[in-house]
Amino acid sequence: MMGTVMICVKDNNFVAFACLGYLKVPRPGESRGPSSSSSVMVLLVLAVILVLSLPSCHASAACNQHDYDSLLPFFSNISSSPLKWSPSIDCCLWEGIECGGTGRVTRLWLPFKGLSGVLSPSLANLTYLSQLNLSHNRLFGTLPAGFFSSFDNLQILDLSYNRLLGELPSNDNSTANIAIRIVDLSSNRFSGVIPSNSFLQFARNLSSFNVSNNSFTGQIPSNICIVSFLSITALDFSYNDFSGRTIPDDIYNVVLLEQLSLPLNNLSGTISDSLANLSNLRVLDLYSNQLIGSIPRDIGKLSKLEQLQLHINNLTGSLPPSLMNCTKLVTLNLRVNFLVGELSAYNFSRLQQLSILDLGNNNFTGRLPTSLYACKSLKAVRLAYNQLEGQILPDIQALESLSFLSVSYNNLTNLTGAIQIMMGCKNLTTLILSVNFMNETIPDEDTINSSGFQNLQVLGLGASQLSGQVPTWLAKLKNLEVLDLSFNQITGFIPSWLASLPSLFYIDLSGNLLSGEFPKELAGLPTLASQGTSELFGRSYFPLPVFAQPNNATYQYSQLYNLPPAIILGNNHLSGDIPIEIGQLKFIHVLCLNNNNFSGNIPDQISNLTNLEQLDLSGNHLSGEIPASLKGLHFLSSFSVRDNNLQGPIPSGGQFDTFPLSSFTGNPGLCGQILQRSCSNYSSDSGLVHPTAPHKSKNAKLVVGLVLGSCLGTGLLIATLALWILSKRRIIPGGDTDNIQIDTLSSNSGLPPEADKDTSLVILFPHNTDGLKDLTISELLKATDNFNQANIIGCGGFGLVYKATLANGTKLAIKKLSGEMGPMEREYKAEVEALSTAQHENLVSLQGTAYRQKASGQKLSNPIQNTIYNCSSFTSKSGKTTSRLISLISGTINDYHFQ
Repeated sequence: MMGTVMICVKDNNFVAFACLGYLKVPRPGESRGPSSSSSVMVLLVLAVILVLSLPSCHASAACNQHDYDSLLPFFSNISSSPLKWSPSIDCCLWEGIECGGTGRVTRLWLPFKGLSGVLSPSLANLTYLSQLNLSHNRLFGTLPAGFFSSFDNLQILDLSYNRLLGELPSNDNSTANIAIRIVDLSSNRFSGVIPSNSFLQFARNLSSFNVSNNSFTGQIPSNICIVSFLSITALDFSYNDFSGRTIPDDIYNVVLLEQLSLPLNNLSGTISDSLANLSNLRVLDLYSNQLIGSIPRDIGKLSKLEQLQLHINNLTGSLPPSLMNCTKLVTLNLRVNFLVGELSAYNFSRLQQLSILDLGNNNFTGRLPTSLYACKSLKAVRLAYNQLEGQILPDIQALESLSFLSVSYNNLTNLTGAIQIMMGCKNLTTLILSVNFMNETIPDEDTINSSGFQNLQVLGLGASQLSGQVPTWLAKLKNLEVLDLSFNQITGFIPSWLASLPSLFYIDLSGNLLSGEFPKELAGLPTLASQGTSELFGRSYFPLPVFAQPNNATYQYSQLYNLPPAIILGNNHLSGDIPIEIGQLKFIHVLCLNNNNFSGNIPDQISNLTNLEQLDLSGNHLSGEIPASLKGLHFLSSFSVRDNNLQGPIPSGGQFDTFPLSSFTGNPGLCGQILQRSCSNYSSDSGLVHPTAPHKSKNAKLVVGLVLGSCLGTGLLIATLALWILSKRRIIPGGDTDNIQIDTLSSNSGLPPEADKDTSLVILFPHNTDGLKDLTISELLKATDNFNQANIIGCGGFGLVYKATLANGTKLAIKKLSGEMGPMEREYKAEVEALSTAQHENLVSLQGTAYRQKASGQKLSNPIQNTIYNCSSFTSKSGKTTSRLISLISGTINDYHFQ
């Protein structure tokens, strides 16, 4: 007969039924088949498996009232909360909350929620909480007293990327046994000394402690690992102001430590030989400090080390031979120290996993180490600024993955052989050979096989006194973006075929013997005239300095998009008129034609270069007037026409009011207030400033007096009328403000705009916690010394960055963004507000914005280092601090470092 077998399994909270289908049951007297019993067993097993795989339906207990009462104050402290926490709903069902079987809250997990407010002390009452993550929000204020010791069961604490400040609370409970394992307080604004009686001395299970990117001072706490030396694996104190001894002695006893990061502090002293005790170390970052002494001789005992970064210190001595025992090294960066020794004597061949090597800016001697060519994983090699000699050998072609090579500022020879050999490196994208091959000749196409370099993006051959002409094989490099042939002895004309290179955006041919005219075709360079450089920014580059300039100038760019779109042709023998076609270069930021033999007028079409930041036409034979239309170049921060034959009035207004006297000297025919030379008698027909006869002087003064009196009277009347109108005009709260110019009010005060644009208020975001009050554009001009180029500290594809010091001593960084606003004002506001909430360890906080004359955006951020930017020689005078800036490029946030 046929029947249905039904299996019922009952649990305390549910009953599950599984219908397994029809089963043939034998009739009485009917013999069972050999498989009958086994079939039943199979079905029973399947039934059990089915039941066990069903999701648990145990009903969770309701949220504990004590925990509910502890969560409500936290929720009420959050302004404009996006959370949908309803008092009518069980708190165990709230977003980001998880409870245990007894209804106690065990997990509070709310990263990236846009939460703004202070931390409520009531959170410490969640005694069953094991995981607390409020990272990447906008929380501010201090941590409640006893915060760390209040959680008996907390294991994971992540408050990173917020705006929390003040000192870490001390721990008054000497009997506490804190269960915490992971602590991440990075990228906040904590300050002061980490107290000796902090929770760290009771955190026996601590495995990871990260306080990077804050403002902690004093010494790294010596008791940090006293009780956790058997558990801790990662310590990160980077980007702070710690000083004193490099590493506390007790850290050397942490046998399981895998990561030790202490860069960008003020640590001094030596690196102890006890470092060799950390046999499990994989990452050691001590760069950008003030360390002295030598690298520990037994560092080779760190057999698991993958990343060693000791750059930008004052280390001396030679490389310890045992370093080559660190066979798992992937990154080795020792640049900017005082290391010595014959580099070719070291056997790098054991470092088979090495990918990035930077030994630049030291005092190494000898030849290029051939043992490096056995490191098949090498992608980037930088040996610049040493005393190396000899030639580049063909063996380097064995590095099939090599993409980046910089050996500038050495004593290498045989440029023709070097170019021919490097063309065999098929994946090469960056080749910097500047300040080598002295007085040799640039090889042309007839001396080399010009089929290589198809992936080359950057070529630097500057400051080597090379002779010859601009080589024709460059015309085949369709991916070339940056070309530096500056400060050589190159002759001939500037080739028009440069305009056919679709990706080229930076050309430096300055300091040569080039003659002829400015090629009109160059004005059609695609990246500078039509498409811009935004499409290049998606490419990835190695985080190593890629650029060098002569005369001890070492302004170095870690990313290609930091380079400004530029044509630099100064200090040559170019002649003729500056072509009017130059007005097509609407994406160019730097144009330097100084110290040539250009003649004729300054083209009015230069006013079309709305992104121009630096214009140098000095030292030529230009005549006529300075076009008044140049006042419309709102981003022009550096301008010079000195030592020409220009005449007439110097334009006033706009950026022209910020340029120094030296920008105009050497032009006897120029007049204007800055020259203390009146233009009242200038004749535009003759181009001369006529002397005034004595008997006409009094009449002239009388006329001037009458005109001034009339103007003052009229101005007073207009001002009175304007004030009356403004008094009747109010901004209605909550009304439509889409049509209000972005520089017409401060979010702090709601004041109406002033008549003078330089007194327009800068919009400061309400959440700025740096104590900034109302600012005016006039104050920004004073703080940057009228955007003086001495205050330039960086440049990006869309503007220059200036250091600013307010009257009260507050230091800011201001970036002037390039680009027309047009109908994009609302989008600009939205982007700026979004950037103001961005959180990243390499980003400083965005404090406010100003917008002027429909084309001038300015971003305010926190203090960074001093770097000088010059049109002829990009020079850095940087200290130990790394600049952390943000650049808005095609809607993407990009961070970059100047190191």
